[in-house]
Amino acid sequence: MSAMFRSLRIANYRLWFAGALVSNTGAWMQRTAQDWIVLTDLTDNDAAALGVTMALQFGPLLLLMPVAGLMADRFDRKRLLVWTQGAQLVLALGLGILVVTGVATLGIVYAFALALGVATAIDAPVRQAFVSELVDVEHLPNAVALNSMSFQGARLVGPAVAGVLVAVIGAGPVFLLNAVSFAGVLTSLAFIRRSQLIAAPRLPRARGQIREGLAYVRSRPDIVVVLAIVFIIGTFGFNFPILVSTMSTVEFGGGSEQFGILSSVIAIGSLVGSLLAARRDRARLGMIVVGAAAFGVTCAVGAFSPNLWVFAALLLVVGAAGLTTMNTANAYVQTTTDPAVRGRVMALYLALFAGGTPLGAPVVGWVANALGPRWAVGIAAASGLVAAGIAIVWLIVSRGMRVGRHPEHRFGFQLRFTRDPLADRELATQDIAIVETTQRRTS
Repeated sequence: MSAMFRSLRIANYRLWFAGALVSNTGAWMQRTAQDWIVLTDLTDNDAAALGVTMALQFGPLLLLMPVAGLMADRFDRKRLLVWTQGAQLVLALGLGILVVTGVATLGIVYAFALALGVATAIDAPVRQAFVSELVDVEHLPNAVALNSMSFQGARLVGPAVAGVLVAVIGAGPVFLLNAVSFAGVLTSLAFIRRSQLIAAPRLPRARGQIREGLAYVRSRPDIVVVLAIVFIIGTFGFNFPILVSTMSTVEFGGGSEQFGILSSVIAIGSLVGSLLAARRDRARLGMIVVGAAAFGVTCAVGAFSPNLWVFAALLLVVGAAGLTTMNTANAYVQTTTDPAVRGRVMALYLALFAGGTPLGAPVVGWVANALGPRWAVGIAAASGLVAAGIAIVWLIVSRGMRVGRHPEHRFGFQLRFTRDPLADRELATQDIAIVETTQRRTS
């Protein structure tokens, strides 16, 4: 098996990967159908209403972060996942029945989005931390990347299938199919062998444990910078349902097919970014900065796209750059964090990534309504450039970053540090090569 898929050699991880792929596909089908009925069936292309739906779905992740992270460190993660996945199955089934029977309203969709957000808020940090019980530290960066590949592969297939199904049979059956898909991950959890799990330290009951997790993060300035990047781009850059739906319908005059195509295109780019991340043996801080900058630049160019197809081509790069940033950030935080606080740190990571959506999505939706979708894409561009700028300033001031010639490429360069480039002792003596650029001579 190639190095890109080396974690799949582990039986428990193979089971988890297969179940998650089925479940993620169904979840993306539901998200696409939900966005579409809010935008077209329940409102008249109201991007602000779509932003509210996203805010309700992701808001609990921000509010429940301290409790969810503590649960991930204190309780049995496998058992918790059974409960959270089961709750999401029930919610998908309930919403599907209401949509099929024609009684669903915008308020009902809001309520289900909020309930799903609560279940997801508990599920997300447990799911992230559970990977460290399936594989050892050596395989963890690869497993994180493959998890993302599964997620993005589902994101590629799910919206395309949902777009066709919504057009043929309506949105209601899509929600019902998502309910069925949760059987995949529940089955995989049932077959995972507990004897082969890597035992994680269980946190005993004590006071101040949430503060302990926050204090650990404050003691790691490198993680603080990574979390800042994740928050800025996650809040103002990763509002893809708003950007894709409004650009496809309002700006380019398309329908559900075009919406599904653009959603799948950005998923292709994201899948490529995940595959590239899976090849790397270690998560590097410099790659996070490069990915953030590339995301910002490509979004800036995309805001001026003359037609749907140019915008679609640029979305490939946007997806690859965005997922390179987020995958590397996820792997960096997981692999350099003390296992005893990993659940709480990952909860903070996810809260800042997805929990920022309640702040950013309504703003981006309002901008799309008031000024046009291109301005909303411009906000995404600014998020990437600002995030990269903050990290670069910190590297220069705190770590003495300097640009130097690359020893192996005549027209290349790399970044070196006059002080330790990373807080992690294992990586402290390594240079971080952020980018290698070769240029052709011109006469």
